[in-house]
Amino acid sequence: MLKFIDIGANLTDKVFRGIYRGKSVHNDDYSDVLQRAFNVGVSKIIVTAGCKSDVEEALELVATNEKLYTTVGVHPTRCNEFDEAGNPEQHLQYLREAINCNKSKVVALGELGLDYDRTQFCPIEVQQKYFELQLDLAAETNLPLFLHSRNCADDFIEIMRRNQQKISGGVVHSFTGSIDEAKKYLDLGLYIGINGCSLKTEENLDAMASIPKDKLMIETDAPWCGIKNTHAGSKLIKTKFESKKKERWMENCTVKDRNEPCHIIQVLEVMAAHRNEDVEELADTMYQNTMNLFFPNSL
Repeated sequence: MLKFIDIGANLTDKVFRGIYRGKSVHNDDYSDVLQRAFNVGVSKIIVTAGCKSDVEEALELVATNEKLYTTVGVHPTRCNEFDEAGNPEQHLQYLREAINCNKSKVVALGELGLDYDRTQFCPIEVQQKYFELQLDLAAETNLPLFLHSRNCADDFIEIMRRNQQKISGGVVHSFTGSIDEAKKYLDLGLYIGINGCSLKTEENLDAMASIPKDKLMIETDAPWCGIKNTHAGSKLIKTKFESKKKERWMENCTVKDRNEPCHIIQVLEVMAAHRNEDVEELADTMYQNTMNLFFPNSL
């Protein structure tokens, strides 16, 4: 059977409890979502946390299942919370304590980085300041990084280079950049995470195919970044899941337009087909890559 580690899933999102924009639309099917993932071969899921409330919810969630782990960090679009807390160092101390008190469940520092596509949520200079501040925790904890980089490659790479001695590895998740951008991340020694958003266009597919398989990881970014019918990669999908609109929810069906960890198998199928590689061999390599970075003590 295929083996997967989903390196990024937003399982604290209320849509997995049947709640959309504050309104209950269907039954809480979180346990079904997990079971579907386990059924396709997902052995571990790393829950993404990107702000203080995410961290609190994620730590509570991952304590309920031995296959769940989490990140701890502040997403670039949420970095205003350092200033809003009144004391940025105190906010960093909260992250530090969350990591140190949950060492068996926290496997990465993140989601952190830069996002120049959504500066309406947080100005560039604030993002840069607190990206770099969080890298101090990387040096202290020796945790690998779960990184976010959107339309900011030059500044992102400059900050990473400047702090190289603090960093013990990491992955740029949800990669949507060019072949040249991928090479720059690889030159920093980073892994690159691929999900449905990485497979929208032929250019995306070619950039993904340019990455050596020993530097690849796989993810869903659920409930976002599903592979849509309009995506270039959709024609390469073999495994289908019966889905219903959320208003017509049915047990044992996925929800239309709500990405789930089980859909990781579709990401794999697209990657392997476009790279002209064996599905099982590629899955195994990415599994080992992920174990090496995030779970080295389990090898």
